[in-house]
Amino acid sequence: MKILEIKNLSKVYGTGDTMVKALDNVSFSVNKGEFVAIVGPSGSGKSTLLHILGGVDTPTEGNVIIEKTDISTLDETALAIFRRRQIGLVYQFYNLIPILTVEENLTLPLLLDGRKPDQKQINSLIEKLNLSERLEHLPNQLSGGQQQRVSIGRALINNPALMLADEPTGNLDSKNSKQIISLLKYFNKEYNQTVIIITHDEKIALSADRLISIEDGKIVRDEVRIG
Repeated sequence: MKILEIKNLSKVYGTGDTMVKALDNVSFSVNKGEFVAIVGPSGSGKSTLLHILGGVDTPTEGNVIIEKTDISTLDETALAIFRRRQIGLVYQFYNLIPILTVEENLTLPLLLDGRKPDQKQINSLIEKLNLSERLEHLPNQLSGGQQQRVSIGRALINNPALMLADEPTGNLDSKNSKQIISLLKYFNKEYNQTVIIITHDEKIALSADRLISIEDGKIVRDEVRIG
C-alpha cells in the first residue's frame, strides 16, 4: 500500500542569474513499512527533499501526497496539524526543548495536539528506548545517544505515517550510531513503521531496504536491496 507519493516535485531558489534548482522533477512512491535511505553529495537536493516531505518547506511545483492527503495544498494551520500527527522528524542535533524533561519532551506532540498521553503506550516506548532511568533528566544531562533516543521517541509518540530522519547519526560516535540505526530498524520491522533516512554514511545506507541516490536535484538511482 502506497503511503507516500511524490509527483513531479521541483524546488527553485532565487531568480535569474542566482536561480538554483534544488529539485528537478522528482517522482517516486513509498509503500507502508519500507525503510528507505536517500543518499547524495552535498548540495544534491536530498535535504531539501526531506524538508518538503516533512512539510517544513514548500515545493515550487509538484505534489507530496501522504496517506491520500496532498500536503502541498494545505494552508499553514492545517499543515501544522497534519505534520504533528502524521510525520515524525528526527534531526542530527536532536532539537529537544532544553527546559523540558525527557518525559515532557517525549509527550510534547500529544500535549500540543490536546491529547492525553496513554501512559501504557508511553511506558512501553520508554522501555524500548532504554530511557526509564532518565525521565526526569533535562537534555543537557544526557549523552548524545540518549538525546537522540528521546528524539526518536518524540517522533514516534503519535504513531505517524512517516518517520523522517535527517542524518540522525551525524553527531554520534560509531557505537551510538549503531544503536540508533538498530532502534530505527526495530521500529520499522516490529511496528511496520515507514522510515525515510538521509545519510552520508555508506554502512547505514546499505542497511536500508531501498536506496535512492540523488544528484543535482534528480534521482539517478532507485534500487530495492535484498538480504
